[in-house]
Amino acid sequence: MTVPVLLAWSGGKDSSLALASLRSDPAVEVLGLLTSVSPAYDRISIHGVRRSILQAQAASLGLPLFEANLSPGASNESYDAAWSAAISEARGSVGPVRHIAYGDLFLEDVRRFREEQGARLGFIPAYPLWGTDTARLAREFVEAGYEAYLTCVDTSQLAPEFTGRRFDATLLEGLPATVDPCGERGEFHTCVVAGPIFAVPIPVTRGERVRREDRFEYCDLLPLDHQEPQGTNPAPAGG
Repeated sequence: MTVPVLLAWSGGKDSSLALASLRSDPAVEVLGLLTSVSPAYDRISIHGVRRSILQAQAASLGLPLFEANLSPGASNESYDAAWSAAISEARGSVGPVRHIAYGDLFLEDVRRFREEQGARLGFIPAYPLWGTDTARLAREFVEAGYEAYLTCVDTSQLAPEFTGRRFDATLLEGLPATVDPCGERGEFHTCVVAGPIFAVPIPVTRGERVRREDRFEYCDLLPLDHQEPQGTNPAPAGG
């Protein structure tokens, strides 16, 4: 008998590797994805990736997507309420899932938050990648043939020129020694558009770059068939 699991899906490399790990375990069955989104921007929270790309990811992965809708600057209480609503929707669709998996790697304060939230909302967190060496994990991601781009860079930790670059061996070689190879301390965030876990790749092109809060540099990934309405500016990349 397999254990049903929902995966907290950011659209980035760590959640992609977490899904690959979970799918390689015959004792586990991943039934759906949970993602925090900002409807005001129509994007994944923090990562700044368009929901159209998020939805294309879910379709290529063959998994239902359940969204936790957050307002910009939402409080922890609002986050709990949105996450609880998404979990309830997921359970109503796929059944009484108790476990939620995360792609967290080593930050103890983040894990503590998950544990406390799980106690409040009635779920059990799981961490399929926890404790894995991040340099090795980053290399394995590249060597496995994934295609990902840096969609957000914290310019207080990494030069803004890294924004929009492909996450590949050349990028890893050029990262400063102070930056975690997986960006686990928030140095950067990624969006994955192809790789072993995807049935089909998601063709994208890199759009404009935007600086927000005088700190976070975003690159707007666009589906190749995307067209902005004439006379309008792209929505800000963030959430």
